[in-house]
Amino acid sequence: MREVKVRLTLLLVMVAVAVSAFAGSVRLRVDIPRGKRSIGVGDLFYISYEVTDINKAPEKPAQVPGAKVMYFDRTGQSSRFSSVNGKTTQSFSYTYTLTLKAEEEGNFSFGPVTVDGVRSNSVDYAIGAATAVTPQPNSNSSSSSSSSPDRNSRDEQQQGPKFIGKGDGNLYLRASVSKSRAYQQEALVYTVKLYTTYDAIKFIGATAAPKFDGFVVEESKDISSSLTYETVNGKTYATAIIARYIIFPQLTGELKVSGNTYTVSVDEREYYHDPFWGNMSVAKPLQLNVTPNDLTVTSMALPSPQPADFSGAVGTFSITSDLPAAKYESNHASSIVYTVTGTGNIKYVKLPELNDIYPKELEVFTPTADVETTVGSSNVSGKVKFDYSFMPLETGTFQIPAIRFVYFNPSTGRYEHSEAKGYTISVGKGAASAMSQTTSNLAFGQNLMPVGHLAKEHGLYVRSVWYWLLLYVLPLAILVTLALVYRNYIKTHADMSAVRSRRASKMAQRRLKKAGICMRKGEREQFYDEMLFALWGYLSDKLKMPTSELTRDNIRVKLLDQGIESEQADNIIKLIDECEFAKYAPSASGVTMEDIYKEGVEAINGVEESLNRQKK
Repeated sequence: MREVKVRLTLLLVMVAVAVSAFAGSVRLRVDIPRGKRSIGVGDLFYISYEVTDINKAPEKPAQVPGAKVMYFDRTGQSSRFSSVNGKTTQSFSYTYTLTLKAEEEGNFSFGPVTVDGVRSNSVDYAIGAATAVTPQPNSNSSSSSSSSPDRNSRDEQQQGPKFIGKGDGNLYLRASVSKSRAYQQEALVYTVKLYTTYDAIKFIGATAAPKFDGFVVEESKDISSSLTYETVNGKTYATAIIARYIIFPQLTGELKVSGNTYTVSVDEREYYHDPFWGNMSVAKPLQLNVTPNDLTVTSMALPSPQPADFSGAVGTFSITSDLPAAKYESNHASSIVYTVTGTGNIKYVKLPELNDIYPKELEVFTPTADVETTVGSSNVSGKVKFDYSFMPLETGTFQIPAIRFVYFNPSTGRYEHSEAKGYTISVGKGAASAMSQTTSNLAFGQNLMPVGHLAKEHGLYVRSVWYWLLLYVLPLAILVTLALVYRNYIKTHADMSAVRSRRASKMAQRRLKKAGICMRKGEREQFYDEMLFALWGYLSDKLKMPTSELTRDNIRVKLLDQGIESEQADNIIKLIDECEFAKYAPSASGVTMEDIYKEGVEAINGVEESLNRQKK
């Protein structure tokens, strides 16, 4: 009897061991993506479920301490076969991967979990400081929400590229300006720099034009031709300067620079765990619409009082003079050339009024200006030649004075000057002009009386009506008429803004003609420069607005005050934006030069006709 009990006990033990050998189990483990030694805030990491001999799938947890649940799915399976003493047994297991994003620093624990009544172990993990750089404010303010949507299994099924907000910690743009406080008209450097940790990157282009409100802008071609590497907060980024502009503040106060949007295509690495191969990754296409941060520049007014002969130039400059001719004759035109060389707002420099400086015996005419500039990495440099024509009205020796060119140097904060040398010229007698010939022919006492014998009977000329009419009344009438004409001329030309307003259409037509020539030659950049000159110049002259007040908002208000319809005002401002966009981002612009030229002509003609109707 005792032997039977022993055998029964051994049999029960063997059955229990056999059952336990094939009972289901659940095991948890923490996996860190390959290439990382620890988990930082913002990093992805994984908790793997190894479920053995259980057909039921575990449930997706609602929350995990210190992390956000991204998605949960089965990522692998395996099976085992064994044969002992002719008996074949089978065991199978499934692997489920829980993808998480670390959100809080600290030491955390997850588990145990229960699958079909089988309880698992628990796992511990630590989350340290962030390993991804947080971009500048305004640069990626929406990166957290845009780069971490609930991806679930639909991301696995998505075939095309996806778009996310303004970038993320692995790719962003940072805008900077050389100085946050500067003088009015001082040259500043605005730079847009790309930071990325992605392996493959393709820069597609700008999808919007930058907004420089209150600035005159010159685009620099000095950008990066290759990637360089830079470490930011312990993380290495590939960097490149993708845009650089030289900007000149026109107004005083707080001026805003709004960054434009760029589209960048990259390959994103998706990490997953394979039970046979371990941690693996796959590249998936990703498109980012990235916008750099906005900037504010404080523009300061130039120191007062300004010199009376201040040229308006801000930077460093010098002036020279050249008098080509050696001999001079009265009533014959000659020329003198003044050349201003330097760096700064050189396109907008001007010389003093020479008629106020030169001797009154020398008449000076409006000069022709030849501008040659180069936009570098930190400033605009070049030279401007002013070719003046002058005419000696009398013979003699005259002194052409030295010309003092006054400019403001922002590096020293003082007004400085450069001086072009003067000349002493001798003027000989030249051929008389038509006016002088007429005067000499009508010299007093020459052929005024007819030659011959006096008549015996004749009356006094003083008693004749024609005598008084021709000698006094007619000259007086001519003198009064000339005085009235001259007074009207002075009145109409006293207000130069009104003069420019009347000539605005004619000046715009000249600039449009130059734009048309550039369009036919295929000179794209020069074409958009001329179109912008035509549009901005026409609006400035027609609306009597100085350059310092020439902003889109001010233009719209002025046009509406002049009776222009709101739609027409919006169209011409939109055309300016299209020109600037096509100039700074030609690859992303969908418009042609012919379309821009046609719209520009129609816009200017439309405003001109509307203003003429208002006058009538």
